[in-house]
Amino acid sequence: MKALVLTAPSEFQYDVQFPAPEAGPGEVLVDVKACGICGSDIHGMDGRSGRRQPPIVMGHEAAGEICAVGAGVTDWKVGERVTFDSTEYCGECDECRAGYVNLCTRRKVLGVSPGEYRRHGCFAEKIALPTRILYRIPDGLAYEQAAFAEPVSIALHAVNLAEGIEVGEAFTQCCGCEGGCESEGENEALGGTAVVVGAGLIGLLVIQALKARGWERVIAVDLDEKRLALAKQLGAESAFNARQENLAQHIRQICGGDGADATFEVVGAGAPLDLAIRSARKGGQVILVGNLQPNTPFPLQEVVTRQLTIRGSCSCAGEYPEAIRRIQDGSIDVKPLLSAVAKLEDGAGWFQRLYDNKEGLLKVVLTP
Repeated sequence: MKALVLTAPSEFQYDVQFPAPEAGPGEVLVDVKACGICGSDIHGMDGRSGRRQPPIVMGHEAAGEICAVGAGVTDWKVGERVTFDSTEYCGECDECRAGYVNLCTRRKVLGVSPGEYRRHGCFAEKIALPTRILYRIPDGLAYEQAAFAEPVSIALHAVNLAEGIEVGEAFTQCCGCEGGCESEGENEALGGTAVVVGAGLIGLLVIQALKARGWERVIAVDLDEKRLALAKQLGAESAFNARQENLAQHIRQICGGDGADATFEVVGAGAPLDLAIRSARKGGQVILVGNLQPNTPFPLQEVVTRQLTIRGSCSCAGEYPEAIRRIQDGSIDVKPLLSAVAKLEDGAGWFQRLYDNKEGLLKVVLTP
């Protein structure tokens, strides 16, 4: 089969004879129809992260059509349209049994090779997957949009970790199950103010997820004026350039004098982390989503003396059904985030353009 292979740091080969996978017991074989280039792929392609050790077929934000089923598979059929979790979890360890599939002790992330394992991903014509990570997608949803289910689920997971301010008006949200959500729970609508530091793709999805969940006011921060404008288009009430002098103090003032109820750091670097912490009110929450740098400076006294709650947000755990629903109904709009749809054979060039970061591209989707 044809595949885009990372053969060395920042070097790709479009291999037309890459070994095709087969569906084993409990698995299906999927014809990949669309796969988005993730920021983690860009950060990993040059070897910096250590999580894309060549040779590896990257890609984990994908959707496609089942073309074969393995032994023992009875509830999935050839021709069904699907998307799937980026994490291949075991379903049997203590973490999986507790619902924390994102923290599975034996997890493998599609398209990742950190040294302990090599799991080829979706920048290829086909991929074999266990049925437990599959989700059906509606017939009317384009594959290019369905491929956003993974980043949307990450944004929803981060928002799920923050405790909003109950304002009494009930609304419906996914109960957090791992399969098709047939028993959605009633939850109190959320008020309060949130700050999102970083208006890249995930940050823009976090902004929309917050608004979809009923957060009253969302403030966006970034270095790019175009992304700040898009953040306001997608629901942020205010948007500030991170270079603004005394920005944390200004955010505290406009949030009632003490800061926001919750802040979300969606970059993974020292300065954005510092701003997210200093923008939170006493007793507030800081949700860490970005993962760019392994270590950053940390304003310890600010956290201790203001009694802040710091929570890391890793991947997703059961948010796929809600992600698919919100993409379909438009409550999370992915169309403005899709910068280009390109052929898989041209993928190396698009990776370089995203790496150079001169065009303001957000999401590029490759199609085999």
